[in-house]
Amino acid sequence: MTNAAPETPEDSTSLGLSRGKRARPLFDPPIVRRAIADSIVKLNPRTLARNPVMFVVEVGAALTTLLLFKTIATGGGGIGFELQIAAWLWFTVFFANFAEAMAEGRGKAQADSLRKTKSDAMAKKLTAAGKVEMVPASALRKDDVCLCEPNDVIPGDGDVIEGIASVDESVITGESAPVIRESGGDRSAVTGGTKVLSDYIKVRITSNPGETFLDRMIALVEGAQRQKTPNEIALNIMIAGLTLIFLFAVITLAPFAQYSVAHAKTGAVPGVIVLVSLLVCLIPTTIGGLLSAIGIAGMDRVMQHNVLAMSGKAVEAAGDVNTLLLDKTGTITLGNRQAVEFIPVDGVTAAELADAAQLSSLADETPEGRSIVVLAKEKYGLRGRDIAEHEAEFIAFTAQTRMSGINFEGNQIRKGATGSVRQFIEENGGVFPQKASDTADAISRTGGTPLVVSMNNRVLGVIHLKDIVKGGMKERFAQMRMMGIRTVMITGDNPLTAAAIAAEAGVDDFLAQATPQDKLELIRKEQAGGRLVAMTGDGTNDAPALAQADVGVAMNTGTMAAKEAGNMVDLDSNPTKLIEVVAIGKQLLITRGALTTFSIANDVAKYFAIIPAMFAVTYPPLNRLNIMGLHTPESAILAAVIFNALIIIALVPLALRGVKYRPLSAGALLQRNLLVYGLGGVLAPFPGIWIIDRLLAVLHLA
Repeated sequence: MTNAAPETPEDSTSLGLSRGKRARPLFDPPIVRRAIADSIVKLNPRTLARNPVMFVVEVGAALTTLLLFKTIATGGGGIGFELQIAAWLWFTVFFANFAEAMAEGRGKAQADSLRKTKSDAMAKKLTAAGKVEMVPASALRKDDVCLCEPNDVIPGDGDVIEGIASVDESVITGESAPVIRESGGDRSAVTGGTKVLSDYIKVRITSNPGETFLDRMIALVEGAQRQKTPNEIALNIMIAGLTLIFLFAVITLAPFAQYSVAHAKTGAVPGVIVLVSLLVCLIPTTIGGLLSAIGIAGMDRVMQHNVLAMSGKAVEAAGDVNTLLLDKTGTITLGNRQAVEFIPVDGVTAAELADAAQLSSLADETPEGRSIVVLAKEKYGLRGRDIAEHEAEFIAFTAQTRMSGINFEGNQIRKGATGSVRQFIEENGGVFPQKASDTADAISRTGGTPLVVSMNNRVLGVIHLKDIVKGGMKERFAQMRMMGIRTVMITGDNPLTAAAIAAEAGVDDFLAQATPQDKLELIRKEQAGGRLVAMTGDGTNDAPALAQADVGVAMNTGTMAAKEAGNMVDLDSNPTKLIEVVAIGKQLLITRGALTTFSIANDVAKYFAIIPAMFAVTYPPLNRLNIMGLHTPESAILAAVIFNALIIIALVPLALRGVKYRPLSAGALLQRNLLVYGLGGVLAPFPGIWIIDRLLAVLHLA
């Protein structure tokens, strides 16, 4: 590989995360109604036991509720405080469940819409004798072959083994534009539930009922197969550890308080409800309540961009990617070379060259041929001419001649590779001018492709074809570089052409004349250096590299082997989507880090805000630390518990949407995190608890 790192532009536009076409309103009423019901179901202790922080809160809520009932049963007075504490502790658990249920509900809504598309269609199964037998799609098994004709629903996932057809895949991608599926190549995979619009195809089924791509999509977007990522597991262990530490600390407060009161002959020992309230305010309830929702919402955001992530680990890995491998064609460039310039030889005008080039390309249906016609029209006003009446003879391009052209009104016009046109002219007694040769060499050195045009054994000039780099790619790669992500362009072009395109696109490196084995070795080399690698692919030859990459995004238009090898599938088959996937992964990690920072800072602030007021009765000197002037110990406790519950519901939109993503370096992100969410977490509890305390006093609730 050769390094091709250009300078970073001074003003680079934001990558930004555009909303996908499947995005729903954040608080869609049907999803909210379902989430409320699911939040109640999730109160089941066996379900909640998976979240140690919320499980402790639920146990505390249950304990305060039992004490409340005991007070009522014994005829004790002043149950208002106990009632409010119990109610707000239950609300704390409910709000945490609601955050998770909202994240899951968005996936379930997508799953419901997908499930509606499933139907047990009839399939035209081909027997061993070649006859058609009508059977239910559910009766098909792997390796069965079926015939699909116009208006037939493709009965299952498979590979086209014969024919070519236009297929409506809107059930999967949401796009109404049909796609072409044909035998052989990288566009042979078809998905069950899609519909044939024209022609016919024979499909070999590659999955059994219940194992189809659509079935897996439904299970994945519902969250049924969402496993916690290593990062999430580590964070869960940390907050569980903090919970245990504070649990032991609060338990030991009671005997210390009893000892202090007994010796000081003053004060009072805090009751169980006070200690439970203190525990709930000390443990990291905010991040404990939102952690699961953050992970589920990250997968949902990927799905909104029409990318199916096979696991939450894949999304998280995308956020940690260090190296991005990108195919040149269709990803960095528009996919086809375009004509950009007509360069005539001496004695020929550019208009004459353009006229001959256009004539030679009128029957050329390749993208390059059409671009020549368009360029001649745009630069010189030349319109496509009706040549049918002139008995024109078109010369088709072949791999042997590497030329095409037209015999028109007694003129022989040819267009093709430099060597082929040179040979054609010299074999017919002509002379190939040195300027044409020099021009062709200059174009090749800049990464372009020269096409020489001749008429009647005389060279007119050279057409400059070049790969057109997509707009904004250089800025996007510069932003990747700012985040510490190294971009590598993969191409089958020669090193000279690859270097020119790499420099123009702004990638950090390139791999020219790449074979499948070269890709695999490059990924292994990067991983051996401790880096995480992401790449896209669509062909069977990409499958080994997709399987090896930490984030492998397979195109939905690609082969089944590629889709099975990757851990993500792009339903839109847009190779540049990999950049968006990395941005979504970054956003997931940033959101988790930001809310964890806020939660811990928030808890630390609550200690200083409420502990002096809560224990002033037991230790009167602590009154001097009651800097907020909270009215009574009861109002301080209740205000802290209410604030603790409300902050979770206030942060639900942030957990679901994600923290706004900006392409910054790790140092800048950490600084922003500490400034916005660390400082914000420290400051927020003071005015929040103070305002709630004042409201409780005004309303005589404490």
